[in-house]
Amino acid sequence: MRWTSHGRRLVYGSEWVNVWLEDVEIPTVGRIEHHVLTMPRASLTSVVTNDQDHVLLLWRHRFITDTWGWEVPAGWAEPGEDPEQAIRREIEEESGYRAGQVTLMTAYNALSGISTMRFTSYHVTDCTQIGAPTDISESSKVEWIPLRDIPDLASKGQISDGPSLTALTYYLGIYRNLRTAGA
Repeated sequence: MRWTSHGRRLVYGSEWVNVWLEDVEIPTVGRIEHHVLTMPRASLTSVVTNDQDHVLLLWRHRFITDTWGWEVPAGWAEPGEDPEQAIRREIEEESGYRAGQVTLMTAYNALSGISTMRFTSYHVTDCTQIGAPTDISESSKVEWIPLRDIPDLASKGQISDGPSLTALTYYLGIYRNLRTAGA
């Protein structure tokens, strides 16, 4: 069944998020006001791997959930910025590594029922360390973690960030298998 929109009004807007109330009609339910979150910038994640089967992760604190955990390099594209260039910039700022080859892995809607937030995930290889991270607010440490450790870290709650979990599990469960199969 398809919902019908009869208009929307902005409740709150910023460079980070917009909150709308949408007047929608749902078949068999009727008309309701539905909250919709829109994100003004494209969201990007990356799985950065090396030849030793390690993945580059950032250890960081998230104040909203008051939790520490490992995350993949990620961020937003600035208006008009090419997404591939944006993820290259984010990796360099957050980790101190310059990306070599950048390949699109997947794109997905993170919160389809309430938001337009869409993530594009990349696989990045052939990185070169060029120095320390320039954005020191992003993490407490940057480390190469063996890919074989990712399931254990996730099961222990040390990787609990949704975009990081999605990018890593997609890489481990789908992307590598497709590349191995020659697809």
